[in-house]
Amino acid sequence: MTGKNKVIIMGAAGRDFHNFNVYFRDNEDYEVVAFTATQIPDIHNRKYPPKLSGKLYPDGIPIYPETDLTRLIKEKNVDKVVFAYSDLPNSYVMAKSAIVNAAGADFVLMGTKNTMLKSKKAVIAVCAVRTGSGKSQVSRKLFEIFRNKGFKVASIRHPMPYDPNIATQIVQRFASYEDLDKYNCTIEEREEYEPYIDKGGIIFSGVDYEKILRYAEKEADVIIWDGGNNDFSFIKPDLLITIADPHRPGHELSYYPGELNARQADIIIINKVNTANPEDIDTVNDNIKKINPKAKIIKGISTIISDEKDKIKGKRVLVIEDGPTVTHGGMKFGAGRIAAERWEAKEIIDPRPYAVGSIVKIFEKYPHLSNVLPAMGYGKKQIKELEQTINNTNVDLVIGGTPIDITRVLKSSKPIVRIRYDVGEETEKDLEKVADNFIKMYLS
Repeated sequence: MTGKNKVIIMGAAGRDFHNFNVYFRDNEDYEVVAFTATQIPDIHNRKYPPKLSGKLYPDGIPIYPETDLTRLIKEKNVDKVVFAYSDLPNSYVMAKSAIVNAAGADFVLMGTKNTMLKSKKAVIAVCAVRTGSGKSQVSRKLFEIFRNKGFKVASIRHPMPYDPNIATQIVQRFASYEDLDKYNCTIEEREEYEPYIDKGGIIFSGVDYEKILRYAEKEADVIIWDGGNNDFSFIKPDLLITIADPHRPGHELSYYPGELNARQADIIIINKVNTANPEDIDTVNDNIKKINPKAKIIKGISTIISDEKDKIKGKRVLVIEDGPTVTHGGMKFGAGRIAAERWEAKEIIDPRPYAVGSIVKIFEKYPHLSNVLPAMGYGKKQIKELEQTINNTNVDLVIGGTPIDITRVLKSSKPIVRIRYDVGEETEKDLEKVADNFIKMYLS
């Protein structure tokens, strides 16, 4: 394999594997000498397996921690480093570019042309400017709308191959709770898949998205790309909907690749307008008009629901929030805290003094968090530490702001009130119109 461009792909067990599969796997002009990994616990020191790496890489490809990047560039005489993870400030991305360039290699950001798969079926992609903007509730509502109109729908989720055996996750199909157990799903994975299962839906994920797409096409008239981690779609969409968050105004201009999603969108939903400051909504609206004046803008409402809200009043509570939203998504709170305040909890307790193990490290890494507990659970050990942290906390009640029924994965010594969130009635009507127009254009 001498004379080829030597490549390292920087990632977090998502787009890195996808870019390799669709562009580098069978490309004899390049030799991918390594992946580097960050964000996801214990992904490094593994291999991208031969079952996935193809005939040019019969021994697989090693995965190293990203901290080894400079050393690897020099030791392996690397020509190009492909940056392939997301939900990051533009300044962070350019800082990585400086590290790579200083070590002597080219820094590469791959675009849509060389990474998007083409589907035989009609595709709607739902992406976002930031993690936690409300993308999944929009994609799930679209799933419901199309199904109610008589169409077969399959959703495809941005990858989350967190189980140590990557080779068992090539194509994952989730239609039951047994499927979640079959694939040893983490809490983060369950947060995305459970709500579809609860609605009687099917959602695909995994590692090899060419194969995943072809499986989904056999079951669907319409494919919805449910794009996590504010990444751009792996599948070329006929319609791109991007969700922006006025709780984080300006991020639509300053995060990678969220700005790409905002610039490409056919429709932009400025979500959560019922809980955001009017001036922040205006800021996002003005920014979108500057970078994508052709996009249709919808003001979206996000509703918070609980069948047990009456139990909250007057209680000392621990609030558990969706992990990605409040960690690398940068939010100080989510639906759980809004519910606690709206339904008059007596006090929201700071969980930090009660944290154990890796949960302590999460709070150290994300110092903006104080009165919420992120639902971290990338493996059985971390789920156990989350459970212990919950049970250590001196409260009357736990408010579960994560999208899953957390009692399915851990045992709490305190009662848990589950919070759900969905699009509001006005937003649902807007999405009905979007669906009707899409049907006329692509499904008639």
